[in-house]
Amino acid sequence: MKATSEHTRKPYRGTGRSLVIALDVGTTFSGVSYAILENGEVPKIHGVTRFPGQEHVAGNSKIPSIMYYDKEGKMMAAGAEAEGASVEAQAEDDGWSKVELFKLRLRPKSMKLEMNGMRLGPLPPNKSAVEVFGDFLGYLFRCTRSFIEDTHANGQALWRNVESDIQFVLSHPNGWEGAQQTKMRRAAVYGGLIPETDEGKSRIRFVTEGEASLHACVLNGLANDVLTDPSGHGFIVADAGGGTLDISTYAIRGTQPLVIEEIAPPDCVFAGSVFVSRRARAFLEEKLKNSKYGTADSLDHITRRFDETTKRLFRDKKDTQFIQFGSPYDKDLAAGIRGGQLKLSGAEVAQLYDASIEAAVHSIKTQIQASTAAVKSVWLVGGFAASPWLFAQLQERLAALKLTVSRPDNQTSKAVADGAIGFYCDHHVSARMSKFMYGVEYLREFDPQDSDHVARQHRMCELPSGPKLLLDAFDCILARSVRVKESTVFSRKYCTELTSLSTLSVFEVEIWCYRGGDVVPKWILRDSEVFSTLCNVRADLSPLAGSAQPKQGKNGKTYWTIVFSIEIHFGLTEFKARIKWVDNGRTR
Repeated sequence: MKATSEHTRKPYRGTGRSLVIALDVGTTFSGVSYAILENGEVPKIHGVTRFPGQEHVAGNSKIPSIMYYDKEGKMMAAGAEAEGASVEAQAEDDGWSKVELFKLRLRPKSMKLEMNGMRLGPLPPNKSAVEVFGDFLGYLFRCTRSFIEDTHANGQALWRNVESDIQFVLSHPNGWEGAQQTKMRRAAVYGGLIPETDEGKSRIRFVTEGEASLHACVLNGLANDVLTDPSGHGFIVADAGGGTLDISTYAIRGTQPLVIEEIAPPDCVFAGSVFVSRRARAFLEEKLKNSKYGTADSLDHITRRFDETTKRLFRDKKDTQFIQFGSPYDKDLAAGIRGGQLKLSGAEVAQLYDASIEAAVHSIKTQIQASTAAVKSVWLVGGFAASPWLFAQLQERLAALKLTVSRPDNQTSKAVADGAIGFYCDHHVSARMSKFMYGVEYLREFDPQDSDHVARQHRMCELPSGPKLLLDAFDCILARSVRVKESTVFSRKYCTELTSLSTLSVFEVEIWCYRGGDVVPKWILRDSEVFSTLCNVRADLSPLAGSAQPKQGKNGKTYWTIVFSIEIHFGLTEFKARIKWVDNGRTR
């Protein structure tokens, strides 16, 4: 790791010794970084560089995101061990099922997954997607414990000292939201990282992969050239991983201490390296359909060899490519196979990348249009960033926009885990851009002259005090593409009329998210894809029963008016919302 610009790192201020662990569960590969926090010292970031099944590889900090389960749904092997020949043989003998790409199962419904006709494999028996994710988190956590106990002086005593209060940072794609964070927190409980208590759940923080990658770039000294550029130009961090491409745009607003702001709503597209592999599998199936090498097992093997060699090394459309998959005696000249190698033209291989490259270029162009400052550079990080063809194509296609594309020279693949620790310790981003529009439902007064209102008459209700109101009206609390500082609180005051005070004990407000653009919609369309529930905020307002004044409604029924506010913190990497009310002169 390059020396970082020293003024960007702050000493830790806290009581006693503490441990923070960042778990980066990727679609195809995963890694862990951690830091032991000592008061007054700048935290040193360590990577877990030894996992079971990797004893022969020195300093490898990533393991494949795969697991094997037996017929009862018990996890039998994971990570690098699951790729060992003995495990694969036992899996075949005992009927174990292999689980991979499980992270994609947590995706939001709004993110469509184009799998080219390929499907995600079935979940193991008696397991949900959250439980599978939890099993893998638990495995990474146990590996981290073993690594720390084995490699640090007095490692076991160190672990005992901190284990009841370990802080965790979980990274996730830019496109994941509150619902996905809740699932990941449930998975952390299931995997044994934290107890299922409020105290336990508060030890989990979330960071987007884009923002974690930004912190990794700062840690690697990549930000130094931007730090010395006083013009405040924007820069894009493109995290190209196995499943998603996460694009975030930032500008530096201060250097001592380092203050960075997001200047466009972040983007997330399914264009990672796994989709190149999926396209390769479909292409090979068509190419070898009349060959004896066109069986499912042969195609799986040839695709795996493509993944391990051709996909990583491919750099020039003019060069013929060879996938080495068999013995010198394997040949089928009609299919282009000779001496155990399948011959492909450079153009055939290049087209497997096209959809991912086009999605990346489109996303970057959209970010530049949405940015509040001129953007000059793109930093490419993540496992897929190591592909020479992806890098060269982005350089070539973005040159017309006068963008320079660069990538760190060290292990780009562990950027997210390291950067997540950097996020926890250094916290450089002070403002973020709202990705969508957020608001709540309110009751709009019925206007019999408005044809739109008349058409919605079936959604009308009458308040005890008399007015006729329509349900489903949308009140926008935060618009899209608004710069939100971490300290900003968005607040809105509402009032409601109740005919029974008993309903106060379970008072609930639904916060809605609208993804349909920048124009505030008049109505919430509950069945539409552009509306979804962000979260529900519940509060027990029964203490208000004592001070609420009863009134007589127009039909002689008694009712009570309740006034409350909704407060939302949008500027953090995780939403926080609460209901506020005044009870006997005191704010609660």
